[in-house]
Amino acid sequence: MKKYIAEFIGTMTLVLLGCGTAMLVGCDAQNGSGYLLTALAFGLTIVAMAYSIGNISGCHINPAVSLGVLLNGGMSAKEFGGYVVSQCLGALTGSALLSLIFNLGNVKDMTGGYGTNGLSGVGGSCVAGLIVEIVLTFIFVMAILGVTSSKANHGSFGGLVIGLTLVVVHILGIGLTGTSVNPARSFGPAIIALINGNSAPISSLWVFIAGPLAGSALAAYVYKTLEKTN
Repeated sequence: MKKYIAEFIGTMTLVLLGCGTAMLVGCDAQNGSGYLLTALAFGLTIVAMAYSIGNISGCHINPAVSLGVLLNGGMSAKEFGGYVVSQCLGALTGSALLSLIFNLGNVKDMTGGYGTNGLSGVGGSCVAGLIVEIVLTFIFVMAILGVTSSKANHGSFGGLVIGLTLVVVHILGIGLTGTSVNPARSFGPAIIALINGNSAPISSLWVFIAGPLAGSALAAYVYKTLEKTN
């Protein structure tokens, strides 16, 4: 249960700080600082959580990461289910807190949808969106599996490496899909946006669930194959 609580807190914090930053600064291509601030918010939150709850739950705070760990033999199917439920509930709570803060404070949401993901950057193409999310998640999960491998020798810098990798994938992905690489991070804001009358993000939500999960499964397969030949 402690692991599930840690995953709930971590995912809530990721959505609160990451999506909250995007809502405040916006992610317009003409305003590059918004890209960087949002990317840094997501990446630095991962760093903070890695050193906060990493020793409790491993700090997955992402169903795609948990899937990669599961396929790599690092957790049981039952534990995976508990992690995913905790992560989705954490994302919903983080998004609900943002809704409460922004609505009560009459603060303008620069994203128009609680930091939800979308396909406008790829011309509305689901296929292009899937490719982006598969590739970016593959890179992210490969980094995580490598850093957390028993053969790795990164000392106490593992959390920093993972956080910086998330920053990099966000810098590219924000302008294309808003960068999910995390089904829970996409699920929470989309549901809260729907509750607040914006149903648009729901129509493409499947892309931001299927893409990251597929990218993670591919990363787990490739990493396990490469590790065996090493």
